[in-house]
Amino acid sequence: MQLVQLTLVAAALVAAFAASALASEADFKLVNRTGYQIDSVYVSPASSKSWGRDIMGRDAVADGESVKITFPHRDAVCHFDIKVKYNDGDEAEWGNVDLCQYETVSLFWDGKQTRAVGE
Repeated sequence: MQLVQLTLVAAALVAAFAASALASEADFKLVNRTGYQIDSVYVSPASSKSWGRDIMGRDAVADGESVKITFPHRDAVCHFDIKVKYNDGDEAEWGNVDLCQYETVSLFWDGKQTRAVGE
C-alpha cells in the first residue's frame, strides 16, 4: 500500500513540475493578418537594449500565414519586446509582452498602425 501511495505522490510531483515548466514557456505562434509580407522577426528580453538576430526560422511569412517562433530564453523570463520588419522596409514594435500568457500572437494592420493581439 505504501508503494502505491509513493508512486501516486511521485506522479503528482512530476505532473506539477511539468505544468510549471509549460507555464513559463515563451515560444509562440505568430499569425500575419496585416496584408503585408513579414521578412524578419526579433524577440528580446524586455530589459535588453539590442534586438539580436532575426529568429523567424524561415524566409518570410505572407499575409494569412503563420509561423512558430522558437527562441532561446530562460524559463523564468516571460516579458519580451517583439519587432517585425515588412518587405517594404516598415517596422512595428511591441514592448513588454508577457509571452508566457499567450500561445499565439496575431498581427493586424488597421490602416494606421499594426496591433498585436495575444491569444
